[in-house]
Amino acid sequence: MSVLIFADQFQGKIKKAAFEAVQYGAKVAQQAGTTATAIVLGEADNAELAALGNYGAQKVLQVADARLNEIDSSVGAKVIVAAAEAENAQVIILSHNFDGRAIAPRVAARLQAGLVTGAISLPDTANGFTVKKTVFSGKAFANVNITSARKVITVMPNTFPLEKTDATATVEAFQAPVSDADFKVKATSVETVSGEIPLTEAETIVSGGRGLKGPENWGLVEDLAKALGAATACSRPVADSGWRPHHEHVGQTGLTVRPNLYIAIGISGAIQHLAGVNGSKVIVVINKDPEAPFFKAADYGIVGDAFEVVPRLTEAVKKLQ
Repeated sequence: MSVLIFADQFQGKIKKAAFEAVQYGAKVAQQAGTTATAIVLGEADNAELAALGNYGAQKVLQVADARLNEIDSSVGAKVIVAAAEAENAQVIILSHNFDGRAIAPRVAARLQAGLVTGAISLPDTANGFTVKKTVFSGKAFANVNITSARKVITVMPNTFPLEKTDATATVEAFQAPVSDADFKVKATSVETVSGEIPLTEAETIVSGGRGLKGPENWGLVEDLAKALGAATACSRPVADSGWRPHHEHVGQTGLTVRPNLYIAIGISGAIQHLAGVNGSKVIVVINKDPEAPFFKAADYGIVGDAFEVVPRLTEAVKKLQ
């Protein structure tokens, strides 16, 4: 019996969310008095695989098949299920990111396992196996009791701070039970954004809205983000207007983010936007409208003109460096 954790990689590098999932899985294994095994699909550097041991994985299964470098949820689920059966894993952990959300339901269905998505706490095993998650766009919490023999959990990214140790993991090859016939969907091209911090992994995000009046003023957001080492984001109207690319859009119809710090500049705070950011640990709002709804959700608010406030804030940040 063990806990199996899917550690997803991109271009051979393990994602930050994967380290978080491994750490979570290792603590679940510790609760149960068993072992934590990570599985990586595709080609990855040995140093990256070994680093999973720093976060609690005692063993890493690598499926070094180039066809798995780009994740197909159906194929990925098939391999993870095979690994779960080989390892006699009773709990399977994935990150609640794009890959995890696509694969987890398939794994649960194949294993006839109970599924909890977006966990924000370790399971409570005092009276069963209960996992806490957010519901209604983060406005409430649900405590879900999984009663099936096998359990599948996706972990909300940036919820649990990473605690790196000096522990190591053994790396073993795992033979994937797949053939060319399994790869019914093929990626013909992949467009990636380089030189930017992925929003779903960013610890600090500076976001702008229509209050910036036009794309020519986006330097205000970028300058503050650069000073803070942050990622940049935007509201849906900004992306729809073509001011910023859609991969920066956060909100109910865009990305859901959970940074340690979210700075909103010139964003009114419609419920659709709040649904994507209200998991942030600290929210700072800069808006000249004192009645902007975002102030009700903010930890700190500045009522003022962004064109005056943001440059002064940026300069103040630079002086602290």
